[in-house]
Amino acid sequence: MSGSNVKASKGIAGMILAAVIGVPLFVYLLIKLFTSGSGIDVTRSTMTTEAVSARLQPVGSIKIVDGGPPGSKSGKAVYEAVCISCHGTGLAGAPKFADAAAWGARISKGFETLWTHAIKGFNAMPAKGGAADLTDDEVKRAVAFMGNSAGAKFEEPKVEGAAAGGAVDPATKGKEIYDSVCMACHAAGLAGAPKFGDKAAWAPRLKDGVDNAIAIATKGLNAMPPKGGYSGSDAEFAAAAHYIINASK
Repeated sequence: MSGSNVKASKGIAGMILAAVIGVPLFVYLLIKLFTSGSGIDVTRSTMTTEAVSARLQPVGSIKIVDGGPPGSKSGKAVYEAVCISCHGTGLAGAPKFADAAAWGARISKGFETLWTHAIKGFNAMPAKGGAADLTDDEVKRAVAFMGNSAGAKFEEPKVEGAAAGGAVDPATKGKEIYDSVCMACHAAGLAGAPKFGDKAAWAPRLKDGVDNAIAIATKGLNAMPPKGGYSGSDAEFAAAAHYIINASK
């Protein structure tokens, strides 16, 4: 091999060696630069426990409100379980709790405007603050509680009916549920549903008693989903069932 070829070979080998060592070193330094202070140790295969914990924390935590039947939660309870995650610190522009200056302009728009925004969502705030299980009245109570802490004089909606532990009137609430939900099948006997007011169709279903018939309907049977697809409380559904049954005796 000629001298020039040997020199050329050594030059190529040197370039390859430099690339093998230099490129990883460059990447390491680049990663080190951009992860400085982030809690990541690039010399280890995993992040520290503290770093993992910090990165797993959600941007806005939502705590489910427990206790009591649907619709019974107070404004204070909803605030402490849901709203405080943003309104406690003013996160994402939310007016801080009890901050009269921050709430003043909002309170001047009126209670209805505020609770409408809270229920439907407004700017960075999702509908119902992200707690879809809350009823409209529970959201209204939370808005009243927060507004009143900053000087408003809003009245929280009262807890009534099943939410208050009382009976639900079949002739009013029961009829309302029938007209909005149950009528879809029972008005025309769709999918084998016994028609409203048809005593012959209802008789075999009531032979074991009204309570048994309502218990079966609550769980669902054949083509009928649980509670006929109604999303409210069992007590409210029972009122609708009583309304239908009373018309069919």
